[in-house]
Amino acid sequence: MGGPADGLGRVPYVAPPLLLLSGVAAGAFSPKPYYGLPLLACTSMVAGMSYSFRATALFALVASVAAGAAGYAGREGAALLIDVIAVLVVSLVGLWIKWLVDRQGRNLALALTVAEAAQRAVLPAPPTDIGPLKVADRYVAAQIGAAIGGDLYALQESPFGIRAMIGDVRGKGLPAVSAVSVAVGAFREAAEHAPTLHDLADRLDRALDREGERRRDTADDIEGFVTALLVQIPVTGDTVTVLNRGHPPPYLLHEGNVVCLEPTHPELPLSTGLGSPNGEPVEETFPFAPDDSLVLVTDGVTEARNAEGTFFDVERGLGGLASRGPGALADALVEAVTEWTGGQRQDDMAVLVLTRGR
Repeated sequence: MGGPADGLGRVPYVAPPLLLLSGVAAGAFSPKPYYGLPLLACTSMVAGMSYSFRATALFALVASVAAGAAGYAGREGAALLIDVIAVLVVSLVGLWIKWLVDRQGRNLALALTVAEAAQRAVLPAPPTDIGPLKVADRYVAAQIGAAIGGDLYALQESPFGIRAMIGDVRGKGLPAVSAVSVAVGAFREAAEHAPTLHDLADRLDRALDREGERRRDTADDIEGFVTALLVQIPVTGDTVTVLNRGHPPPYLLHEGNVVCLEPTHPELPLSTGLGSPNGEPVEETFPFAPDDSLVLVTDGVTEARNAEGTFFDVERGLGGLASRGPGALADALVEAVTEWTGGQRQDDMAVLVLTRGR
């Protein structure tokens, strides 16, 4: 059943015919010297809001003819000609505006397509199947119109197993994309060579520091830290090893239960220049059974707030989703967060789901 919004959505399509008919009726039956010319004149203007250029031109032609027909009986030749010319001129102005808006719309659509392709080149979608894993990713940028922002994730096979990263650079929106490109590029290179997650984190740290120094005091400055969660799963898929560098912890879904894998030794984010407060960061390994899912999120999920300022409960939100496939699980989580915030984009939000197949 259609609601009020459905009816309002049809108004732009219904208005031009109604204006046309009202103008004709006013010209034929209203007290003289009112001939309904204002209604006929604005018909093409309103038609340009929702109809195609050809349909708008047809409305303009019909309105001009109607102006002449409606006023023919009670207007002298010169006055009638002026009426028709007035409606025709206003209609032509409406057509010109319609042409300009359509051209700008095409240019904007092309620019958005190019921008989205460029952003997706920085953060390509991971494969849906890799080794023993089924994968799903979802990304909601805080900046409307952007495909990505300050959150990042990457997934790839390496000689040491399947490696994944999810992270969050300081800031949000398009200004943070530059740091995202550096972090993802550094991960893809280092994941092939670093023997441990600790070594991988060190390489990412150095890469971000080098790039930060190179771009310092430029328009493309990426100064700031990056929270990161590094994950490694062997080709057998029976364990998951996690190294957390100041990022929200992952959630393990096992037999209908949700377990938050909080780090036992909290670490600082990457590129802080302060090192590790606990010495060498600790890699923690957990069992990963068939049908288990590991859900990686950014603080756009964990720090989402409703109108009362209450944070979204991720464990509760994931409850009951363990039996879903990775795609349906990711969709349900994003939908739950969006509903919780009332549709407000408070921060960039990224979700990466890794499910072990049988």
